[in-house]
Amino acid sequence: MTADPDIIPKNAVLSGLATTLPESLDRLLAEVTTKTLLAAGKERIESSAVSKSRMPLAISAGLGLRSMGKSNSLSPTGHYNANYGNFRTELYAEIRHEAFGEDIGQNSWLTSNEQDRFLEWLDLSQGKTLLDVGCGAGGPALRIATNTGCSVVGIDVHEQAIATARSLATQRGLAERAEFRTADAAGPLPFSDGSFDTITCIDAISHFSDRPRVIAEWARLLKPSGKMLFTDPTIVTGPLTNAEVAARSSAGFYLFVPRGYDERVIAQCGLQLLVCEDVTANMAKIAEARSAARASRGAALREIEGEPAYDGQQAFLAVAARVAREGRLSRFVYVAKKLN
Repeated sequence: MTADPDIIPKNAVLSGLATTLPESLDRLLAEVTTKTLLAAGKERIESSAVSKSRMPLAISAGLGLRSMGKSNSLSPTGHYNANYGNFRTELYAEIRHEAFGEDIGQNSWLTSNEQDRFLEWLDLSQGKTLLDVGCGAGGPALRIATNTGCSVVGIDVHEQAIATARSLATQRGLAERAEFRTADAAGPLPFSDGSFDTITCIDAISHFSDRPRVIAEWARLLKPSGKMLFTDPTIVTGPLTNAEVAARSSAGFYLFVPRGYDERVIAQCGLQLLVCEDVTANMAKIAEARSAARASRGAALREIEGEPAYDGQQAFLAVAARVAREGRLSRFVYVAKKLN
């Protein structure tokens, strides 16, 4: 098996995380990784000899490197089922409030202040329509509808998330301007050409294996001069160990890409890049805050999620915080415009 040195360095170690992690977390990460591989039946490493052309690296939870050929969608994991299934409980609301400062119903690295900055680039207002891809439980999209007056359509593959989003839209009196559908955004979307003024995708684009096809589909759905905004939280900007990659991709399928890949795909799809900004610091901060908020409620969460799922989420958050803080796995926001 060969790998692009820009993505996985040749000296990547097999022994786990570096010693800057607490010893207990190091052991936890090793145990979580081992349990994941055993549950899968065996470690499957499929590689199509990743070329030297700075291609992305696709990772599925616990299954190692995967070919960039056909996408193999994974079923929803306990990571998302626990969060969406318990979204409206007081316990999970407390965690969001403590972690994010303002609970807008997010399940990503997004804060309300960051969303407000993003909205300044999008020119949304009454009479315009937004498509939110990977909308989760709908909180951020509903906040946009409330603050801008626009109409929103949210899509997500998780049925529990969509059910919650529909309920929240009705509860907040936004059902006439907010529609939520279950849909797999990795495939063709059920909308006509030029249906939307704006498309957003916050921290979900890394779950789609064929990024050029996905962004081309978004371009099809945009009106002339329409804008898309997405955040990519898995841009490789430094060396990563195999244990770090396994932990960071433990919640499902992830596409890790080299710096500059998103810009090239945007250009290939005939879009004009307007904004490219490093927002990694927010991811590091939120990952640490979510981990701490969950740890302080660990006993209750273990009862709800079960020991393996709780430990897995904590390991995920700890590694996400560390590699972001050290600038080795970065998050960028992109805004692009469809030309007339």
